[in-house]
Order: sequence, then C-alpha cells, then structure tokens
Amino acid sequence: MNNKLPQITIFFWIMKICATTLGETAGDLVSMTMQVGYAVSSMVLFGLFLVALFTQLRAKSYYPFLYWTVILATSTAGTTMSDFMDRSLGLGYANGSLILVSILLAIFIYWYVTERSLNVNDIRTPKVEILYWLAILFSNTLGTALGDFLADSSGLGFAGGALLIGGLLALVVLASFYTRMPREFLFWIAFVLTRPFGATFGDLLTKPSEKGGFDLGTMGSSLVLTLVLLSCIAYTTWNNARQLKAVNR
Repeated sequence: MNNKLPQITIFFWIMKICATTLGETAGDLVSMTMQVGYAVSSMVLFGLFLVALFTQLRAKSYYPFLYWTVILATSTAGTTMSDFMDRSLGLGYANGSLILVSILLAIFIYWYVTERSLNVNDIRTPKVEILYWLAILFSNTLGTALGDFLADSSGLGFAGGALLIGGLLALVVLASFYTRMPREFLFWIAFVLTRPFGATFGDLLTKPSEKGGFDLGTMGSSLVLTLVLLSCIAYTTWNNARQLKAVNR
C-alpha cells in the first residue's frame, strides 16, 4: 500500500486552517442559515464524511483533492456534531470537550498499543488509515468545542481566545525546533489547536462590519475559503510534480 498522505509543510497547515475554517462556515450554513438543525445536519454531513472516507480508503495512492475533501468533511461534520452535543443535548462546552478528549485519547492509546507507533507520515495499512481518520474527525470536533468554550464560556471572548490559541500554536512551533518532544505529539496538538484558530478566522469573515468583521456571511466566506483551498491544492500538486520531474531527470 502506497503512502496516501501529504508532506507536512507550511502549505499543509495553511490548507488545514482553510479547510477547517470552511468546515465551520459550511456547517453553520447548513445547520443555522439553512435552518436544517444540528441533529439532521450532523446525520447528513456525517453521511457525506463516510462516503468521502470510503473513497479515500479505496484509493491506492495520495490524491490531493480527495484527501482534502475528507479533511473538509471531518471539519464540517465535526462542527455540527460538536454543536449537537453542546447545545441540543445540553452537555455544555466543557463537558463536551471532556468527552471528546476521552474519545481521542482512547483512539491514540489503541493505535499505539496495537502498532507501537503514532507515525502520521507513513500510513500504509487500512487499519492504521482508519485510526488516522477517526483521530482527525474527533480532533476537529474537539477543536470546535474547545473554540466555543474559549469564546463563550471562558470569558476570553473571540479576541482573547484567538490570542490564547495563537500563543499555544507558537509554543508548539518552538517546541518542534528546540526540543526533542515526539513529533507525533506536537502534530496532534497543532491539529487540534488549528481548528479553534480557524474558527476565530471564520468569525472574522462572517461577522458584520460594525462588529469588526468583513460581513461576508456564511455563504460568501465559504466561497472565499473554497477558492483559497483549491488554489493551494493546485499549487502544491504542481510543485510536487515539478520536483518529481527534476529528480527523475
């Protein structure tokens, strides 16, 4: 089985933030703007995630558009799943976050106990690939709940939450350069944190101008983020092909 994951570069994190921010705005577009509701939208979007995941699992190698479609599906489904847990079920942001942390830790423990590794740079068996995508789904869902908790329940507000998340991400970057902390651990910490970071960026795009936003709404923001994400996918695909061609000369 060929490796089916992208290289972890700065473009990976840019696309991840775009995809998760798009998931936030698209999830809100379905559940709130279109008034579908959290429960129904969660079922629909989770179904779309399963379809995208099945296609990804059937693929034989890395296809950028397919990979980022699954990432987007996990983010969109994670947004509505988190809102359903926190609001419809009445668990609240703190309790919802604790439940999701527990699920995510259980996935990592099982992954490590059975495989003796959490390597995210080389996924070559169907079992590990499924664990990888489950971890991504619940990390994006956790990121949504964590962002909502910081913005609404912690007293920090959107600006304070964004500063806190940005500071934590900066610490992760420094740790990756100046410490020997396991890279897999730092990867998943950054993966979770970029979700609420993207959510605050999504709020900036959707909020009206009198509240300091760009007033693009959920529809306009989703279109802008889609264009940025597609542009990054096209560039990285072209650049990888160019580098491969140069190596084979």
